[in-house]
Amino acid sequence: MENQGASNQQNTNPSYSSNLSNPFGQQQLPNATAVLVLGIISIVGCFCYGFIGLVLGIIALVLSGKAGKLYASNPALYTEASYKNMKAGKVCAIIGTSLSAVYLIILIIYIAIIGAVITGMPWEMLTKH
Repeated sequence: MENQGASNQQNTNPSYSSNLSNPFGQQQLPNATAVLVLGIISIVGCFCYGFIGLVLGIIALVLSGKAGKLYASNPALYTEASYKNMKAGKVCAIIGTSLSAVYLIILIIYIAIIGAVITGMPWEMLTKH
């Protein structure tokens, strides 16, 4: 009988479990997880000829800029963990964008060199026998 009364007391406060996970009523920063995921994938995607990493890195940087402005306008409204996730994603996006840009530049130089070698070959001499 006593146990039923104790369980009723726990059930009367439905916000009890949500208060443990978020004691100050703060919410997650919008797109913080998306920025982190896109930033990590941009690092991995830089090896796909630079295009995928560059696109995902730029998207992550744009989203992190918007989330950073939201956090700067009212830091008490958002959790610190989501802000740290956003900052880590931004760093990953910068690294991924930089690596992708370098890879893409190297690829363009490589194609230009191959094109110059192919066009500079004496094809007439090779075909005449």
